[in-house]
Amino acid sequence: LQNVRINPSSISFQMWKDIPVPFYLSVHFFEVLNPRQVLQGEKPVLRQRGPYVYREYRHKTNITFHDNDTVSYLEHRNLFFQPHLSSGTEDEYIVVPNILMMGAAVMMEKLPNFLKILLSGALAGLKQEAFMNRTVGEIMWGYEDPLIDAINMIVPGLIPFKGKFGLFIDFNNSNSGLFTVNTGMKNISQVHMVDSWNGLKKVSYWRSSQCNMINGTAGEMWPPFMSPTSLEFYSPDACRSMTLVYEQSGKFKGVPTYRFVAPKTLFANGTDYPPNEGFCPCLQSGIQNVSTCRLNAPMFISHPHFYNADPSLVNAVEGLHPSKEQHGLFLDVHPMTGIPMNCSIKLQLNLYIKQVSGISQTGKIKPVVLPLLWFAESGSIEGSVLQQFYNNLVLLPSVLDYLQYIFFGLSVPLIISAAVLMAMSK
Repeated sequence: LQNVRINPSSISFQMWKDIPVPFYLSVHFFEVLNPRQVLQGEKPVLRQRGPYVYREYRHKTNITFHDNDTVSYLEHRNLFFQPHLSSGTEDEYIVVPNILMMGAAVMMEKLPNFLKILLSGALAGLKQEAFMNRTVGEIMWGYEDPLIDAINMIVPGLIPFKGKFGLFIDFNNSNSGLFTVNTGMKNISQVHMVDSWNGLKKVSYWRSSQCNMINGTAGEMWPPFMSPTSLEFYSPDACRSMTLVYEQSGKFKGVPTYRFVAPKTLFANGTDYPPNEGFCPCLQSGIQNVSTCRLNAPMFISHPHFYNADPSLVNAVEGLHPSKEQHGLFLDVHPMTGIPMNCSIKLQLNLYIKQVSGISQTGKIKPVVLPLLWFAESGSIEGSVLQQFYNNLVLLPSVLDYLQYIFFGLSVPLIISAAVLMAMSK
């Protein structure tokens, strides 16, 4: 118990402060093979590209302990491309939807026609099309686009940012917000549980108090003595708390673990799972609308390849092959300490595209939730850290258990001899 609390003198503190586990971010893009046909109303044909793999380093700063047994910190992430682990380079070109243009078109659908005509004229002048051919690096880390200034001029505030646009531009050399978590000094069952995030006890993205709750931990460690039921964590990237459910017990390189996976209800819509009504407006089950925390852009998150989603989402495009082995997320946690031994968190980013009247560049595109990319954040304890885990939590208890039986076996004849001697002395 002393060693799992967040305390500078505990064994696990350094592991918590500077995570020694090598994490990797693997990104798979979906290239659109028939962009011209999609503009004519045909089904998109996709091809998965990648993975493009990045080594992820995490470390905490601004660590501040408070009188109410909580500690605040910022966790920073830095990503470095790993060519030897990747199937391609950041200089490769991929045809994907023009995310800014198609997103803005859907966002403007209910605005007056003259604004849409203005945007359509600006798109023509800037030679913008519904699909773009850009490098992996540009899509990931940003590119200059005069369309940003044009949209800001036509509809001020529609996209509240300037400069470069990239899907992961805020992911690298950044932090995930100010977390304040319980240290467990007085109540070990509350260790690592989130007290607030960016000073908030709950978020305001969603339509119900239950969906807005910040539950569980920050997703790094959990309280010790876990039960095989479920675990919760708050994900700033998904703008919500997530609950994973126990699947099975196992071992990771000799260390006992509980495996937790995503339930089928995680991204279910409000019709199939009423508690998720607060995340709506919803489309089919298996995708979650995150527009309220993504600048109101028509973005959805899901499992990769629409795994565990409504089959209509898979059938609306060609090239998806969902499977549990490749696309299901999991966490293998050591139940005694609450420390993850092996994990792979996988999410897919999708863009809702459609024909928008008044904007000619959207052609005859049929409404479809189009996968853009999916990524996995994976890591496992290895090397000296794993050896220390195994020695302290598996080997040593086994030796002590074994010695217990040896001592018990040796004590039996001694007890009998003592009893005989006592009887003879009487």
